[in-house]
Amino acid sequence: MDPDVLNMFVIAGGTLAIPILAFVASFLLWPSALIRIYYWYWRRALGMQVRYANYDDYQFCYSYRGRPGYRPSILMLHGFSAHKDMWLSIVKFLPKNLHLVCVDMPGHEGTTRSALDDYSISGQAKRIHQFVECIKLNRRPFHLVGTSMGGNVAGVYAAQYPEDICSLTLICPAGLPSTTDSKFIKQLRELQESNSIDRIPLIPSTPEEMADMLKLCSYVRFKVPQQILQGLVDVRIPHNDFYRKLFLEIVDEKSRHSLHENMSKIKAPTQVIWGKQDQVLDVSGASVLASAIPDCHVYILENCGHSVVVERPRKTANLILEFLALLHSTDNNKKQA
Repeated sequence: MDPDVLNMFVIAGGTLAIPILAFVASFLLWPSALIRIYYWYWRRALGMQVRYANYDDYQFCYSYRGRPGYRPSILMLHGFSAHKDMWLSIVKFLPKNLHLVCVDMPGHEGTTRSALDDYSISGQAKRIHQFVECIKLNRRPFHLVGTSMGGNVAGVYAAQYPEDICSLTLICPAGLPSTTDSKFIKQLRELQESNSIDRIPLIPSTPEEMADMLKLCSYVRFKVPQQILQGLVDVRIPHNDFYRKLFLEIVDEKSRHSLHENMSKIKAPTQVIWGKQDQVLDVSGASVLASAIPDCHVYILENCGHSVVVERPRKTANLILEFLALLHSTDNNKKQA
């Protein structure tokens, strides 16, 4: 073989080896960095742009895609200890011409965290209203989506600011009494009885605890490599003290049943999506909402747990789109009548 050709192959091989070795090193030594890169890449691939909005000295971080149009904008509120990027799995299945906004909830990720802030459900609803006014999202009524803690906040928002929204989707929302205790509620009771309430199952600090949390939240059993589990824990550990404070705030008497206390005030057409095998918040909450909200559409997903957004993203996206199409069709029929 020609020496120049051989040298070319050696140089090319070396050039390829550098990024491969860098990837392997990142995976083994800095899995948390790899997870951040993964979200950055996914946002970029889906066309989601990150922006900041300020209300006085308070900063909100959010991502968005598209512009307001003839169809309602969609605002998405994530759950406890998550962040705006948890919605990317659903964004993937939504039309690119829809105006989507995913915001970091108060104290989470890029949104301001202050020891003086009110992290009760009503306090968070007020903050989200400030965010909505900051970016002028309520120039026209928008569709509001919330899951788990974010579902609790979304329901309270719909009750307190009815003029802002045209419709509502609640995915396994917190804030409701249940006729059946979930596995998570039983675990909390056991921890309280043993004075070990600091070991909250939703706040893992080891890869093993992270694996247990994923099993608790998901009916689908994802095979997650140990290094990824470690990376997920590494990303969360610096925030665990805040998560504990927040958790105690939202399970306190003031917030525990906020959605239940406000659901009779919800007038917007409402969609409820719940995983039948939810071990965090029992699926019986869906019937509680259906009995209290006049125009309520309930969808129970078989073989699905609490992490509906992760387990059934395509189905969830389709249900939201079908619900919005139904409302649009109903509005047109009313206009023609």
